[in-house]
Amino acid sequence: MTLDWQTPYRSQRPPLFARNVVATSQPLAAQAGLSMLQAGGNAIDAALATAIALTVLEPVNNGIGSDAFALLNDPDDAHQIIGLNASGRSPMAWTPAHFAGHKSMPTKGWDAVTVPGAVSAWAALSDRYGSLPFAKLFEPAIHYAAEGYQVGHKTAYYWRAAERTLGNFDGFRSTFLPTGVAPGAGELIRLPDHVRTLETIAETRGEAFYRGALADAMIADALRLGGLMSHDDLAQHQAEWVTPISQSFAGVKLHEIPPNGQGLMALVALGILEHHDLAGYPLDSTDSVHLQIEAVRLGYRDIAEHLADPAHMTQTAETLIDPDRLAQLGSMISMAEAHPVQTHLGAAPDTVYLTAADHSGRMVSLIQSNYQGFGSGIVVPGTGISLQNRGAGFSLVPDHPNQVGGGKRPYHTIIPGFVTDADGPRMSFGVMGGHMQAQGHVQMMVRIFIHGQNPQTASDAPRWHLREDGVVCLEPGFPESVASALANRGHTIEWFDREYLYGGAQLIYRLDDGYCAGSDHRKEGLAVGF
Repeated sequence: MTLDWQTPYRSQRPPLFARNVVATSQPLAAQAGLSMLQAGGNAIDAALATAIALTVLEPVNNGIGSDAFALLNDPDDAHQIIGLNASGRSPMAWTPAHFAGHKSMPTKGWDAVTVPGAVSAWAALSDRYGSLPFAKLFEPAIHYAAEGYQVGHKTAYYWRAAERTLGNFDGFRSTFLPTGVAPGAGELIRLPDHVRTLETIAETRGEAFYRGALADAMIADALRLGGLMSHDDLAQHQAEWVTPISQSFAGVKLHEIPPNGQGLMALVALGILEHHDLAGYPLDSTDSVHLQIEAVRLGYRDIAEHLADPAHMTQTAETLIDPDRLAQLGSMISMAEAHPVQTHLGAAPDTVYLTAADHSGRMVSLIQSNYQGFGSGIVVPGTGISLQNRGAGFSLVPDHPNQVGGGKRPYHTIIPGFVTDADGPRMSFGVMGGHMQAQGHVQMMVRIFIHGQNPQTASDAPRWHLREDGVVCLEPGFPESVASALANRGHTIEWFDREYLYGGAQLIYRLDDGYCAGSDHRKEGLAVGF
């Protein structure tokens, strides 16, 4: 297809054209990945160096104790897309009875921590597809942790917020508030504990994290603070290679990681939209936005009822995206009125997403997150390991597929996206940020593959966000007439101008010779290439 190169929205960023590209939410991390490509590495090396650097450069949204997912094309088979699920399982000692006194899952402390999987993702991806020495991928991160870096203005804002909410955790205070307060924008910060830990992970290819000295440090801290995680929980963790699930849309196919991630929500919505003439409605018209929102509502309903560790789901992902079922769901949408529904899913808009592509055609889509900001508040003393609070993704509802229990993967919001067409890989992309992610995937697919917008323009465009309570938030830039017309159809509309709600997109689109990339103006990052 032919893309439109106009840039009509408020961002002043142009699309980037290059044969080797990295795009992410922090500029120094993007350059870390680029340096691997310039050193002769491939897209996987670049993505990993970027991901590792982000644990130092953007610690408010991810860390060494994150979880991760990835999608990439197989270099030996252009039409095969490979998935990696590096989310961790709950401690085996967790039972519903352990959480009986809670009205909702904890978000702080060791009772919110599942086994962190990001380190296993780094090792697995490098072992199978990397071309550079594993230790080299850590050099930029170790440099910035040791020598220091100037904190970005948006990172500084969220760091300051965490000072108020997590300042009572001793490990967090000593690691991330070394002067007693959060660093300000442009202020130099060093993270010496990260240096030692990243060096150890690099030297042992991650082994020390799950079965060595770093594992010992984590379990000692869990015991000190009453956590139930054990050495066996860490030692038994493995990143899992998975077959992606997919949905055809507008002549291309969107691939997502199968459950326990919420990519299923995007596929359900797009499958429903395939049964409507979405291309017949003008871009950002009332009809187009209404139809997309109603399709996403049905996707929300499905993941709220069914999404869980696949071993515990009562409906398979394949059943939920069966074409006949999606056609039936599509017939339930009325163009005249909305049917608001509420869900009870938790989410947080705190994640890092990155994508990289090289001149050989390799493309990778990778996401890692601590879930809510710095995560659980647990930072293992002397290590810099800030642990995610993904356990908050479990449900306390008896007999729900996602009910908390031992050895289970919780419901996850973070999802990488990958698009193919008849010629193979076409786009690697993501829209980080809680439940913006699945609906952000839908909006990018509509803008690029129906209306031909280039990646930067599609990213810059105003977004809508369907909240868990059924309210539709509109970003400034939508016409007032559209907001009024949506309200008249029964949508509860709220104008919301805080960027964090609408996430951060990073996109790389394959052209006949090279790539076009875009990076979200709502974040600090950029797309870089050569």
